[in-house]
Amino acid sequence: MRKIFTVVLVSTLSIFSLSAPAANAFDARTIEATGSFTFTTSPGILPTWTSAGIALVGISPGSVVTASASLNARIILPVVAKTGTANATAGGFRFFNAETGQTVRCQVPTVDTRARLVDCVLTDGTVSTLFVITEIADRFKVTDRDSITTFFRGIDLSFVDSASAARLNDELDTNVFSASVTVARGFLEVSREFSTG
Repeated sequence: MRKIFTVVLVSTLSIFSLSAPAANAFDARTIEATGSFTFTTSPGILPTWTSAGIALVGISPGSVVTASASLNARIILPVVAKTGTANATAGGFRFFNAETGQTVRCQVPTVDTRARLVDCVLTDGTVSTLFVITEIADRFKVTDRDSITTFFRGIDLSFVDSASAARLNDELDTNVFSASVTVARGFLEVSREFSTG
């Protein structure tokens, strides 16, 4: 299990170094971190996507949990590293058009709380900003003898711009994605040991 985690961490850190240029300007050191980034689709979002045949699927070790009435979906991604204000997760999620088989992957998302962006590694290996953080309602820190944990609550996510939403529509052969709505609300918890910086 430790070997698998190490491989995932090294792979994520390699991609993370490419996907967090804003954070690198403030702190070039990438350190190991733990925690999770969890976000839940806003009211009406999942039913709209579902009606167009679009599903959300988790990429391990990330996961997607759909409510029993299919009213919303919760995406859970483990945090594995941080560089300054950018927090790298493992796994990811994908949008899947069940009718056509088309898919768009968001792999190892990086959540930057200063730049207020969520970047993804796409299927072709390029890094692209998928979401903009329009609001962080609350943030606080808890420290103990060995570590510091930062909590970010009420993270509102929207597609970064109309071009990003249009690209998703084109790649998934649909018209349900829009940059004018809040797509999800999230929660970020990041812990690091004091000895790591």
